[in-house]
Amino acid sequence: MKIEHLLVVGVGLIGGSLALALRRAGVVNRVSGLGRSRENLERALALGVIDDIASGSACARDADVVFLGVPVGAMETVLASLAPHIAERAVVTDGGSTKRGPISAARAALGPGFARFVPGHPIAGSEKSGAEAARADLFDNHRVLLTPQAETAADAVDLVIWMWRQAGASVTTMGAADHDRVLGLTSHLPHLLAFTLVDFIARRADAESCFDLAAGGFFDFTRIASSDPVMWRDISIDNADTLSAAVGEFIGALEQVRAMVGEGRGAELESLFRHARDARDRVVDQRRRTGS
Repeated sequence: MKIEHLLVVGVGLIGGSLALALRRAGVVNRVSGLGRSRENLERALALGVIDDIASGSACARDADVVFLGVPVGAMETVLASLAPHIAERAVVTDGGSTKRGPISAARAALGPGFARFVPGHPIAGSEKSGAEAARADLFDNHRVLLTPQAETAADAVDLVIWMWRQAGASVTTMGAADHDRVLGLTSHLPHLLAFTLVDFIARRADAESCFDLAAGGFFDFTRIASSDPVMWRDISIDNADTLSAAVGEFIGALEQVRAMVGEGRGAELESLFRHARDARDRVVDQRRRTGS
């Protein structure tokens, strides 16, 4: 099996890395790039991430696979632009960090072609963005979550599963609502906390001295606050119900910790720390053993 023509819309970390991974596997003949930034597309061309820069949405006419690597807030506009040109046989898939929003946008834009849309989310990435951040090994030993709908054609799902496996990933299918709930807790909430902590300190009068004296723990915890603000704005809004509820629950947990600290309840605080450490160590050890 081979992809004759892959159209990557949004040649950034995820879309660019997918193109490079499929090149590495030798399973794609031509990669076209489409996006808002001409400068980024020209850089992608110079780096060999893509073979050519698409002149417009009409380039989707001869694409076998269309990959949407754009922020989830742009999905509706992008899909509406592409829909009239996408070949009937083509498969469309995405890498959005939320699924209910992109699914709704695809259903509205693609009409009968929605059966060829396979919602996806690679659980891999970094705080870097743009074509220069792309790397062929980004998905190696990482998981991709697919959330096909009742209408989704089985052969389209099979092709996307095959594609991601060729890129080095393992593939899991799940419901879109479950995806957004779980990722809201394990990805969206941590990003919100990291952004908020850095902004909280940056607005203080003593911010300069705080940052100057910050140690490795601060930068480990806040690394993801260097992520793309537009992308994370869209994710936060698209998954607002889950994220808002998670923030409320987390505030409740912080209130309990504040009481433990303020009242000197050291034994309870230590118990919480031990429980958290043991839970994290167990998960990290399991991942190390399974290579995931």
